[in-house]
Amino acid sequence: MGHQRYIDWVNEQVATHPGRIVLLFLVVTVAFTGGLGAIETETGQEQFIEDLDSYQTFEDIQRDFGASFSESTTTTTLLQKESNALSKQSLVRSLRAQERIADADGMRVSDTSSPARQVARTLDPDATTLGAQITVLEGATEREIDRAIRTTADENPAFTSSVGEDFNRQAASATVTESTVTHDAAEIDNREERVRDIVDTVGGDIRVLGSTPDTITTSLGIVLPAAFVLIVVFLLVAYRDLVDLALGVVAIVMALIWTFGFIGFADIPFNPLLVSVPPLLIAVGIDFGIHVVNRYREARAEGRDIVPAMDVTNSQVLVAFGIVTGTTVIGFLSNLVSAFPPNRDFGIVAAIGIVFTFLIFGVFLPAAKVYVDRLSERYPIPVFSQAPFSSEESAFGRLLSGGVTVAQRTPVIFLLVVLVATAAAGGYATGVSTEFDSDDFLPEEETPDFLQYLGPLAPPETFQSIENRNLRDRHFDQEEQVILYVEGNMRRDDALESLHRASQDPPETIDAEGREAEVTSLVTLIRDRAERDPQFRALVSRNDRNDNGIPDDNLPVIYDALAESGQLEGYLSEDRRSTQVIYTADGTATNGEIAAAGDTVADGYRADASPTGIAIVFNDAGALILDTVLQSLLITLVGSSLFLVGIYWVLEGKPSLGVVNVIPIVVAIIGLVATMRYLGIDFNAINGGILAITVGLGTDYAVHVVHRFADEREQRALEPALRRTVVGTGGALTGSMLTTVGGIGVLVLALNPVIGNFGLLTALSVVYAYLASMFILPSVLVLWDRLRRYDGASGTVADTVFPWTDEPGVTTDQRPPKAASGGEK
Repeated sequence: MGHQRYIDWVNEQVATHPGRIVLLFLVVTVAFTGGLGAIETETGQEQFIEDLDSYQTFEDIQRDFGASFSESTTTTTLLQKESNALSKQSLVRSLRAQERIADADGMRVSDTSSPARQVARTLDPDATTLGAQITVLEGATEREIDRAIRTTADENPAFTSSVGEDFNRQAASATVTESTVTHDAAEIDNREERVRDIVDTVGGDIRVLGSTPDTITTSLGIVLPAAFVLIVVFLLVAYRDLVDLALGVVAIVMALIWTFGFIGFADIPFNPLLVSVPPLLIAVGIDFGIHVVNRYREARAEGRDIVPAMDVTNSQVLVAFGIVTGTTVIGFLSNLVSAFPPNRDFGIVAAIGIVFTFLIFGVFLPAAKVYVDRLSERYPIPVFSQAPFSSEESAFGRLLSGGVTVAQRTPVIFLLVVLVATAAAGGYATGVSTEFDSDDFLPEEETPDFLQYLGPLAPPETFQSIENRNLRDRHFDQEEQVILYVEGNMRRDDALESLHRASQDPPETIDAEGREAEVTSLVTLIRDRAERDPQFRALVSRNDRNDNGIPDDNLPVIYDALAESGQLEGYLSEDRRSTQVIYTADGTATNGEIAAAGDTVADGYRADASPTGIAIVFNDAGALILDTVLQSLLITLVGSSLFLVGIYWVLEGKPSLGVVNVIPIVVAIIGLVATMRYLGIDFNAINGGILAITVGLGTDYAVHVVHRFADEREQRALEPALRRTVVGTGGALTGSMLTTVGGIGVLVLALNPVIGNFGLLTALSVVYAYLASMFILPSVLVLWDRLRRYDGASGTVADTVFPWTDEPGVTTDQRPPKAASGGEK
């Protein structure tokens, strides 16, 4: 066949120049190490949503009306937790902390806001500095302060939003308050640590909210060593030979270096999803390595010398590796249709990594094995067990052949049971849901106790910033916002009236007073200014034709007056052609309900209005997750199926073997999704490509069985060919499955729960693919063989169900096969 000449060329190079091949691969490995230092880490949720239309709208608003992420200011949030954070002592302590932060060198504090400052201003409106406000509070009695707190709560809505939900107006008490410090600098060295040190000097329990911890590096530091230890243990049991173990480990390390080096050279940021790439490559590398070594040992056990044994090995496994690589690459590249850039990066990196793994285990490992075995014939290199992993006579071999026994006796009944069970699981699996939540990117507040035994690799016992965020979430009402980006000529006389009309009769999800939505816009700015400024009120009145407090004439003059007082910034663009309108939404509503409300209010505007906000962005992302799952699965299944049909047509002349190859994969996919629903695991931005990965890894197991069966069937009758396939390949598959599950399963140790769930799902997909390939695929192969009538005749459905022939007492199982016909009949 056409492909054989390429395999023969590889075999020739491995046989004649194994040392050169080993040296070449080592040189390439050294070259790839140059990219390791260029890897940059990217965390957080923004990388997943930055391409969404709603997020682009949010960026437009930031550009036109507010400080973007690159602006020259930053804020520090302080949380004060006391038995009564509004007591005189606590309020003074809060102000002292703010004063010391403001006085610290390099902190560049431009403003602070806090309940303590608001209460002090109520006591003495002339106390405008932190020092003066401290003096006011220290000189006031507890009763005066309690009265000032109640007055402030009545008159200043900002006060109630900065004290916890347990605020008791009558007792003038709350257990948690929130303060904000604004810095005139985008970056301040060690800002959070310095602020934390400062607030510790005033006593009490004042905490810095803190930024989201970067758990990628910490997770890798836990996952990779754990995976390495587990893999070495499993491989030691599988290989039972130190030299083979060393070669397998070296090949795995090379695959990782090549892949990570590529990430650095390609300038791909290392995102949370890429944490799963090393275990995936290790999993496939283990599988490839075990198959090379096991098939080589089988050939050696049959009496072949080193080179002939490796020729037989490569002739079989290289084709299987190529098929696995092709389908796995298709599965990973299906992530390119994802709406999320990190998923697309994952697809590219994983696909490239699989190709690297194919080259290393398909060329380097055989060459290294030949080279070392030749050396062992000349030098006293210790060699331990060289027996294959299983044999038909062993207890393990008999266990593995359980699927063959079922396939011989009742394949049709067994597959009907599998079909019914799979259909039921498929119906149950349709109930799995999707979500996009910022919590997906955060670790738990406390790390598991057993991780503390890892010594220098141990993570912190608690993540203080997560604890503080949880504290704020528990004590503060987290309102949602619907932000409208309205584009139109805001100089038009009816521009403000149009904004006002759009705020009438809002949907239930939008907070409202009477028929008017709770909204902040140009209209509310004008109303507020008019209440406080008689001169501005007169200006509005002169330009208000219908006398409703909203000017509808000479709007540029109104805007100029607002601009002079600095109130226009943030709500009207410089060119007067766009504005933002902020609606307050019910914080208990779902993202979908808030997004629907946003669409409703946007439809009420005559000008172009685009809704955005955190809830809307997350809702859009959640909807895209399902699209990504379905699209990548469809592409993977169709692409892999066509590839398998084509490759088996070219290699074996039997395209229907490609369809046979897909059946256990479909069973594994349905089983995995049903398990997700049972375990309460939703599809999210991290595991959205898990089904494509299941296809890729599942194809690996099925290909080895199907391809080995096709080779064995050319030489043997059905039953011995199937039994030899399942026992011989099954031993390698079992070792591969155990090491893969161990290697990928360690992702459950990752500090992000969503990464842990990803590892769990990937490990389950491997187990399901293994079980389907070992115990379901044999029955499928029996039916395929009977229907196709491997002796060259055309089979029928009756032949498949009742496999006896015109010859009494003789079945197609017992007939010796004829030469391959060269094409499917």
